[in-house]
Amino acid sequence: MSSFGGQSARELAGAVRNGSLSSLELVETALERIEANAALNAFITVIDDRARERARMADRAASRDESLGPLHGVPVAIKDLRSRKAGVRNTMGLAPLAENVADEDSIVVERIEAAGGVIIGITNTPALGHTIKTENRIAGATPTPFDHDRSAGGSSGGSAAALAVGAVQLATGSDIGGSLRVPAACCNTLGLKPTFGLVPERVPSDGFSTHSPAFVSGPMARTTEDLAVFLDVLAGQDSRDPFSVPRPEMDYVVATERPTDDLAVAYSPNLDLQPVAPSVRETVDAAVDSLAAAGVTVDPVDLSLPPYEELSMAYVEQVGVFFTSFAQQLAEQYDIDFERADIEETVRSTIALGTGIDATAERLQNVPRTAAYDGIEDALAGSDVLVTPTLTVPPYSKHLADGYPTEIDGHSVRGVPTDAMLTWVFNLTGHPAVSVPAGFTDDGLPVGLQIVGRRFAEADILSVAAALERVRPWMAQYPES
Repeated sequence: MSSFGGQSARELAGAVRNGSLSSLELVETALERIEANAALNAFITVIDDRARERARMADRAASRDESLGPLHGVPVAIKDLRSRKAGVRNTMGLAPLAENVADEDSIVVERIEAAGGVIIGITNTPALGHTIKTENRIAGATPTPFDHDRSAGGSSGGSAAALAVGAVQLATGSDIGGSLRVPAACCNTLGLKPTFGLVPERVPSDGFSTHSPAFVSGPMARTTEDLAVFLDVLAGQDSRDPFSVPRPEMDYVVATERPTDDLAVAYSPNLDLQPVAPSVRETVDAAVDSLAAAGVTVDPVDLSLPPYEELSMAYVEQVGVFFTSFAQQLAEQYDIDFERADIEETVRSTIALGTGIDATAERLQNVPRTAAYDGIEDALAGSDVLVTPTLTVPPYSKHLADGYPTEIDGHSVRGVPTDAMLTWVFNLTGHPAVSVPAGFTDDGLPVGLQIVGRRFAEADILSVAAALERVRPWMAQYPES
C-alpha cells in the first residue's frame, strides 16, 4: 500500500502544484489508508467520489499553472461536530442525528477549500464532543494506534488517529477543555487550541454560545510547520462570528524557524494543581531537558492558582451550562427528547451538569477564573511560553463505561476527566496552547507536552514546538512509518 505519510502537507501541496504528484493520487492513497485502518473507527463518514472530483479540479488547475492556495490538492479531514460540509452527514456523534445532513459549509470548511484543500472525510467524536474519550453509538470507539485497547482521546480523537496513521496530514478539531490537545497527546500528533476569537466559529442559531468556557476550533497536524500553515489558513476575522478578531500581522511559518537559543521557557510539571503519573512526568522532563541542551533557556516556575477543587468547580459549572444549553437548542431544532433518546449515559450526565445553576452562580465563577488568568500571566513573565504535560496519565481505556483513573501517583482522585488532563485551565483563561509529542513511556505509550503562550502569541508556541521537533524529531515514530 502506498503512503505519503513521511511527507508534510506543505511538501505535498507543492508537488501537486508542480505536477510531480497528482491530487487524485493523494486522495486514492488517503482512501486506501482509511480502509486499511478501519479498525480505528477514525471516520464516521468518508467522502470518496466528491473528494475525487475536487482532486481532479486541483490537478486541472495545476496543469494550467494555477495555484489554488497553500493546501492545493491536499486531503484534509474534518471533525464531525462544528466543522460542517454541505450535503454531507453532520451527526455530532449523536445517534438520533445519524442521518442528519449539513445544509451549509462551516467557516472552517470554507477556508480549507478556499486554500485548495480536499475534504476527504468526517472524523469520529463522542456525542456532542462531551468528553475526552472518542466513542459513540454510530461508529464505536476510536483507540490510539499505539494500543488498540486505549483511547485516542477526545473529543477530536478521530482526527488524531487519522493523522497518526498517515491517512491525512491535516485535520480539524475543536476544544472546550482539551479536545484538541488530549487526542494529540494520546496519538503522538499536534493539536493547537488557538486564542479565543482567532479562528472564527459560528453556531447557526447562537453566535454567542462559545465564550464560557472558551470553545474554539483549531488545526491538527503531524509536523509543526504544517500546523503553522494550517493555522494561517484558518485564522482571521469573519463577520458571522461576533467574537472573531483580525489576524495578527505575523508569519506563523517563519515563526517555526526562530533560533532555538532565542527562546525562553517556564516549566511546571503539574501547574502546582494536581498529581501527574511518574511515567508522564519523566517523559516530559526528558523532553524539556532536550530543549535546554539545545540552547533554550528553561526556568522552573511555581504557579499561584486557585485550589484544584475551586478551579475545577468553576470549569464544571461553566462547561455544564454550555452543554445544557447546547442540548436544549438541539432538542428544539431536531425534536430530540434527551431523556428518552438512544444516547450514552455519560452524555445525559454531562447535559445535566448545568441543570439548576442560575445565571448569577455561573457568572460568579469568573472570580476563580480571573485568579487563574492572573496566575498564568505571572508564570509567563520573563518567558516566551509555559510548558507542562498535556495529560496527567498515559492514554486510558477507550470505552466510556470504563471511566477514568481514580488514582494518580499514589493520590486518590475522583475519576473525572479534569483529573486526567492539564488542559482545561486554559479554556478558562483563554491562553493559546498546543500539545506536541514529548516521547513515549517505557511501555510504548505516547506522551504529550503542552506549550502555552500569551493571548495571540501563537507564533511563540509554534517557535518552541518547532525547536522541540528539531531536537527530538517524531515523524519516524508514527505507526505507519
